[in-house]
This record gives sequence, structure tokens and C-alpha cells, in this order.
Amino acid sequence: MSASPVARHPRIAELALALGAFAIGTTEFVIMGLMPNIAADFNVSSQQVGYAISAYAMGVVVGAPLISALGARLPRRGLLIGLMLLFAVSNVASLLAPSLTSFAALRFIAGLPHGVYLGVAALVAADAAPAGERGRAVGRVMLGLTVAILIGAPAATWFGSLFGWHSAFLVVGLLALATAVLVRGFVPYQAGNQDATPLTELAALIKPRVLYTLGIACIGFGGMFSVYSYAVETLNVQAGLSQNLVPMVLAVFGVGTIIGNLIGSRAADIDLMRTIPAVLIWSALVQGGFYFAADGVWSGILFVGLVGTGIGLAPALQMRLMDVAEEAQTMAATLNHAAFNIANALGAWCGGMAFAYGPSHSSIGLVGVAMAIAGLIVFLLGQRHERRELQTASA
Repeated sequence: MSASPVARHPRIAELALALGAFAIGTTEFVIMGLMPNIAADFNVSSQQVGYAISAYAMGVVVGAPLISALGARLPRRGLLIGLMLLFAVSNVASLLAPSLTSFAALRFIAGLPHGVYLGVAALVAADAAPAGERGRAVGRVMLGLTVAILIGAPAATWFGSLFGWHSAFLVVGLLALATAVLVRGFVPYQAGNQDATPLTELAALIKPRVLYTLGIACIGFGGMFSVYSYAVETLNVQAGLSQNLVPMVLAVFGVGTIIGNLIGSRAADIDLMRTIPAVLIWSALVQGGFYFAADGVWSGILFVGLVGTGIGLAPALQMRLMDVAEEAQTMAATLNHAAFNIANALGAWCGGMAFAYGPSHSSIGLVGVAMAIAGLIVFLLGQRHERRELQTASA
């Protein structure tokens, strides 16, 4: 494969890609804060609004393989622009939704480009990066997601509370349009894979090394979402958390994700295959620590932030998928983000069971330990399978 063109302004190109990640992260998390407003407008319960969250996640899972299979031959810059335009239109169209059903349908459509955009953006950034800096380039793009958790979603929630929930999705749509313009202006042209077909892209789904890596993402990442989903309620019950401190809990988690992303991406550049198990072990330790720390307000908040650093697994897994995908680069890179959404759903479900039926609400931390260890076991099984393949090939 020929070397990818170098951007005239590489940091602005990465900023453009990160802005799209910021818009995606904002729309994914803002709906949690606007649930009561949306429920009141559609005259339904907050629990029913949760169907719109599930619809978005389903869109991510469906869109990643479908669009990747059909769009792998397209020039990457053009594909990114098209994805952002679809994302913009579906978010702005939410303003016109007459019912919860139509709103949920639009959330499904908005979820379709999610994984593909993030995966292709990571490929573009990594291919344009100097040797030895792929992980950091991917990390800088993914920084948009973590900043969205810290700033984007809370700001959009505040904006939506002041001017109506529709305004939050309008802002996201405008951010997506701005991303499309910046990508066109600053991201260098990269040709698609002209040898790709839907079958060759879908073939990534049966590659053992790809499947093991996706398994790590689906399971090992779930613990972070288990704790994040119920951290506020746990600290409220066990430590008497004041309502005034809830924004601090979410902010500390956001800071943790930013730190984890930066450290994890740099570590992946140094030694990728040691970074993955190291982050999983670290995640098991801090999620287990939350189980004990949740009886105190400040210790609990501290460990929520430490749990957030587990996001450092994301750039490492993204790079690993690029290395093992062979000709199905687009498919493998985008499936990573579909796997994260599966981890989100799985972690939240397991955490909810532990929250409701465990010996204490902080048992969500023990769920995190179990899932991180399970992810580590999947990693070790994958390494054993790879060694056997090498031995067979050499024989």
C-alpha cells in the first residue's frame, strides 16, 4: 500500500476529526440528562424515553458492519463527509419528530454513522501519522469522545434545559456540519480499498484475531459502564452524596477518561501487546476499589475518576484491530465501536442486576472486576491461539 498523503496542517486535520467524535459523544450522552424534558414533551415516562437510547445503540451495531461493507471502496475523506452529513440531518430532524416512536427512529438513523465515522477517522489519523505515533494520533481523535463526556454532554444538557431539548440536538447537528466542512478543507485525500467487496469486508467477522480483539472490547470494557451507569445512585445511597455534587461525579469521570485516553494511546505506541492486559488489570483493581470506596463521598468520587481511566483500552484495541484486519481494515476498525456499545449495554445490564440484588449497591464494582478479568482471559486465549497458528505455520 502506498504511503498516505500528509496533511498540510496535521493538527487541524486531527482537530476536525476529533470535532466529529465530540459531536457523536455529545449526542450519545446528552439524552440521559434531557430524559425528563423529552418525556414531558411526548407525554410518556422517562423509562419509555430509554427506548430511544436503545434505538441509538442498535443503530451503531447495525450501521458499523453494513456501511463498512458497502463503503470500503469509497475515498475515506468523502466517506467521512457523507457520514457527518447523515448524522447532521438525523439530529436536526429530531426537532420535527411528532412522537416518541418517530424520535426513536431518528435516533436509530443517527446511530448508523457512529461506529463507521470513528473507525474510519482512526484509520485516517493513523495512516497519516509518523512511524511510532499511530496510537497517539488515534488517541487525539478519540479525545473528542472523552471531552464530550466532560464538557459536551453537560453543556448540551444545560443548553437544552434553558431553550428546550430540541436545541441540544440542533447544536449537535451544527457541529456535524462544521466537521464536514473542516474535514473537506484539512483532511488529506486517502483512496479507499479498490480491492474491497462486501464479502472481503465481512470476512473480517470470521478472522480469529479480529474476533478475540472484539471479544475483549465487548466484555473487558463492560465493567467501566457497569460502574458509570450506577455510580451516582450508589454514592447517594451508601455515602449520602448531596445532589449538588452530582455534576462533580460526572466531571471527575470525564477527567479520568481524558487522562486514560492520553496515557493509553502513548503506552500503545510503546508496547501495544503489553498495554492491553495492563489496562485490563488496572481496570479490575480500580473497579474493585470502588466497591470499598463507595461508603465515603470523596473516596467514592475519586474511584469513579479512576474507573474512567479504563478508557485507555480503546486506542490500544483500535490499533490491534488495524494490525490484524489485513485487507478488511474499514470493517475491523468500525466494529470496535460497535463492540463498545455492546459493552455499554452488557455492563449496564449486569451492573443493574448487581445494584438491585447484590449484597450492596457498590457490588457494581465487583461486576467490573469480573468483566475485566473475563476480558483478560479472552486476551490470553487469543494469544494462545496465535502461538498455535505460528507453530502450525512453521511446522
